[in-house]
Amino acid sequence: MQIESRPALDPELAALVTAQQRELAEAGAGPGKIFEPHDDVEYLIGVVNSRAVACAAWRALDEGVAELMRMYVRPAHRGRGLARQLIVAVEEEALAVGRPVIRLETGTYLPSAIALYQSSGYRQIPAFGGYRGNPTSICFEKKLPALVQ
Repeated sequence: MQIESRPALDPELAALVTAQQRELAEAGAGPGKIFEPHDDVEYLIGVVNSRAVACAAWRALDEGVAELMRMYVRPAHRGRGLARQLIVAVEEEALAVGRPVIRLETGTYLPSAIALYQSSGYRQIPAFGGYRGNPTSICFEKKLPALVQ
């Protein structure tokens, strides 16, 4: 898989996030939100055979902290390690700009996502930010090792 940085208004990114929101609604998240691109978010696309099949994003939170968001792999491409590759790409980008702590939120109704994050070294933490008080939110954090100069 080739991983590319894309702008917030990229049509392939919008298609992936729309598919993600549809799937989340079907899994129990309730009605999906309309994709609202943000300039303060870094978006990544996973491309296989010239087709955008996966996405992830991250944004700066507190000092030294980034939030991993928008993780999605099209169903036909799951089970190939693409999500794990995107997680590593996000971690590398965040670490390169001085954000060695990565946090994320997922839904309690997504056991495969929870298993992915746990197997990638993330540990459960109390809900943070706007996720506090949401009974279907489960939050995770990973502290990355410092870059060797």
